[in-house]
Amino acid sequence: MYDICNTGDTWMPERDMQTLTTTNIPDEQIQDLEAYAATHAGPEMSDLLQSLSRLIREGAELTAADPEETFTPTEVAERLGMSRTHLYKLLDRGEIPFHRVGRDRRIRFEDLAAFETRRQNDRRELAERFAMQQQTREAAIDEIADLL
Repeated sequence: MYDICNTGDTWMPERDMQTLTTTNIPDEQIQDLEAYAATHAGPEMSDLLQSLSRLIREGAELTAADPEETFTPTEVAERLGMSRTHLYKLLDRGEIPFHRVGRDRRIRFEDLAAFETRRQNDRRELAERFAMQQQTREAAIDEIADLL
C-alpha cells in the first residue's frame, strides 16, 4: 500500500518512492478526473480524486510512498529542521512514535507524516489565537477611547 503526498509539504529520502510531476497535465484531463470523481467514484475515492485534482491544478509534485517505510532519527531531524538532540526529546516524550531495530530507533513514514500534520495544525491554531488576541486588544482600546 502506498500513500500519496504533496512533496512540498512532506519530504522523504529518495528510496522506495515515486515522484510524479503534474505540470504537463492538460486542463481538460483534470476536468475529466473531477467529473469522474463527482459521478462514478464512491465518497472516499471521490475525496481522494478531488484532492488529487486540486494538487495537480496547483502544479504540485506528488510522491507515492510506502507508509511502513522507516527512517533514522538523523533523516527525520534533517526533514523537520531540528537538531537530533531535540528530536530525541520528542521521541522520549512520545510525541513521535518509534520502534527499535537492535538499539537503534526507527520512525515510520506514517508516524512522521502524522506528527508534521499535528505540528502544522498547532502552528496554524497558535497564529489564529495571536490574531484574535490582537483583534480583541484593538477592540478594547477602541471601546476605552469611546468612553473617554
